[in-house]
Amino acid sequence: MCATKIRSRNVPQADVSAELDRTDKAILRQLQRDASLSNVALAEKVHLSAPACLRRVERLKRLGLIDKVVALLDPKAVGAGMLVMIGVVLDRSTPESFAEFEKAAAKVSGCMECHVVTGEFDYFMLVRTRDSDSFNRLHAEQLLYLPGVRQVRSFMVLRNVLSTTELPLAL
Repeated sequence: MCATKIRSRNVPQADVSAELDRTDKAILRQLQRDASLSNVALAEKVHLSAPACLRRVERLKRLGLIDKVVALLDPKAVGAGMLVMIGVVLDRSTPESFAEFEKAAAKVSGCMECHVVTGEFDYFMLVRTRDSDSFNRLHAEQLLYLPGVRQVRSFMVLRNVLSTTELPLAL
């Protein structure tokens, strides 16, 4: 399964969305569903000629809307079937403590995402491991040693209800 990560890079969001028409959005929707489509197949799906479609895709890349094309792997098939959400509270709320934590969090094995959040926690991390035993080792060997951490709370995902890489695109 393939996906296209869509993100505006160095272009103000209002400027980018003002430049998108229905056909651009149709292209982006199709590429989010299956980025392995050939240009000819994509053009057919969005009712364009192949050269016109290719020009539009290249323009969307230049605008920074198409960041990169990746293959989405089956986590279980590659030994990373367990997903754990981790809430982290830091000792101090200083720019230095946040920077130090973020640098260390980027090195945690299996860390897929790390977000600064509001509320009870300072960060939420999404980590993938093989199983609960491997997560227990990761916790003991890496998570407990993250700098400036006062509290770590782990939430093991029991069942995936919804997971998508497709961003909503307003018409």
